[in-house]
Amino acid sequence: MKSSTKIWAIVSTTSIIVTIVLITGFVLAVQDIIAPSGNTVLMEDEGADREVPLAAPIEQSKEIKVAAIGDSLAKGTGDDDGKGFIRRVVGMLQDEENEVRVTANLAINGLTTEGLLPQLDETGVQYVLKQSNLILLSIGGNDLFKAAQAYEEGAAELPDAEELYDTLPGGTTNLKEVLRKIAEINPEAWIVYVGLYNPFNDLPDMKLLGNTVVSAWNSQALQLINTDDQMMMAETFDLFEHSVPQLLASDHFHPNAQGYEEIAERIIEVLGIHDVHGQRVKTDDE
Repeated sequence: MKSSTKIWAIVSTTSIIVTIVLITGFVLAVQDIIAPSGNTVLMEDEGADREVPLAAPIEQSKEIKVAAIGDSLAKGTGDDDGKGFIRRVVGMLQDEENEVRVTANLAINGLTTEGLLPQLDETGVQYVLKQSNLILLSIGGNDLFKAAQAYEEGAAELPDAEELYDTLPGGTTNLKEVLRKIAEINPEAWIVYVGLYNPFNDLPDMKLLGNTVVSAWNSQALQLINTDDQMMMAETFDLFEHSVPQLLASDHFHPNAQGYEEIAERIIEVLGIHDVHGQRVKTDDE
């Protein structure tokens, strides 16, 4: 009798343990289906296959953080709406259901490539650029057209070809250093350089000369930009070539609201070609 009772006790205990194991296995299986811990891949280890878990994919942030730096075009001077191409680009990106914000607009009226270089060494400027994943740069117009502006305002003689061409070597050398510094500060950010246009294209004395020098500048800038996959150039020369009166503000140098709209659309076009406002945007969360 005692032997029979002991056997039944062992059987009962075993049944309970088996039941608990089965229930635990079932629960774990259901949890793995509902919330899998990660994918698996087969890897060979000394001739034998073994399963190694892969890290679960990290959800990529879609927020685009835009910084602007450079001269008065980046600042938006001449736009009665006060948006410039920066706010317009942000609005267009938001229209495509992106999360977008401006980290800061660091542009300064009258800035040249030479003046921008020390600005890039400032701690505050570097902080802003590091917090951004899309950097819009406008610089070079003041390098080329200071003499032309003075002429147009009646304060100087018409600059000759040699005088304008003399600005190219130093300006493009500075531009190369500007691009290098920005890429060094934030190697993960996309950098869009806004190419130059000839604001004096409607003046007979400056049309051919200005177009030639601007084309030379843009060509050299494009060569620099093509050396880095994170950089791109938004061409503006063709936008203004036959539409200067319609696209310039009253100062005959900066774009008006329509001109900035055209530039913003060109920037969006370039970003779309590079799929920047899609999954390839780099963020701090990556």
